[in-house]
Amino acid sequence: MWFLRTSRAELRHFSQLPQRYAILSHVWGDDEQSFQDIRTLHTTHAGSGKDNPRARASPKIRGCCIYAEAQGFEWLWVDTCCIDKTSSAELSEAINSMYQWYARAAVCYVYLHDVSAGADPSARKSSFRWSKWFTRGWTLQELIAPKRVYFLSHDWVQLGDKALFARLLEEITGIDVNVLTFHVELSSVPVAKRMQWASRRITTRIEDEAYSLMGIFGVHMATIYGEGRQAFRRLQEEIMKNIADHSLLTWGLGLPGDHFAGRYLIKPMMRCSLLARSAADFQKPQADVLTTSVSEYRSALERAALTSDRPTAHAEVI
Repeated sequence: MWFLRTSRAELRHFSQLPQRYAILSHVWGDDEQSFQDIRTLHTTHAGSGKDNPRARASPKIRGCCIYAEAQGFEWLWVDTCCIDKTSSAELSEAINSMYQWYARAAVCYVYLHDVSAGADPSARKSSFRWSKWFTRGWTLQELIAPKRVYFLSHDWVQLGDKALFARLLEEITGIDVNVLTFHVELSSVPVAKRMQWASRRITTRIEDEAYSLMGIFGVHMATIYGEGRQAFRRLQEEIMKNIADHSLLTWGLGLPGDHFAGRYLIKPMMRCSLLARSAADFQKPQADVLTTSVSEYRSALERAALTSDRPTAHAEVI
């Protein structure tokens, strides 16, 4: 994998993760510099030894390098320029490993380009609450995985960290404060609840809706851009292979025709598939499923069965 040296914004390849590094989480803009851009920048401007190529990097890369260096970090990882996306093998490895890269970072800097310093982040209409960063698919794992997360304004002023904002982040994202603070293991949270966290987030590429969730569920799969919605289906299949949690099948529960018969979940034939089409289908799963521990899910099914009186005609059994 590739990392930026913070003092010069130059790329260096590592066969394994550096012992200590910072990592950036952000919303992509129109002027992002790629791996090839950074390599070209150094080839063009580093020859004389008098010109620091970092000065010619994009404002975001330059600003993050300067901030990380001031905090004592020599190495920085930024997804826009530390992956050679012309290599399908390197891109697939990065996507499959990204959750762990964020988890193992000494610190994650969340750069909020649309948030100013000075205002109260908890205010009802604060720019912090309404930042685009909270609406993106990839930033879900970038919030959950690292233990140390610092939120920075558009001019690189620290607003606070994940521990300080834990309750506020729970309000904004729906992620339990105990998950954010590592008092509850992510693996103990029902699949449906984890899907609900992602249900209102968006990605530029359809396939990234699935790929950005692999780390959340601890699964790995090949990345095939061009497969469209099939990527989300494959994600669910991998989840079923690796996690014994039937809450995955409660997507859209509460829509007309869904009900329980004994321990079985009944869905109308018109639904066509046992699997959801996208994370958006989990916006309103069965309320009882959204419990903290997977072990409580079976009893939730039993409770739902006792209160159901809907007809069972024209249905398929899951």
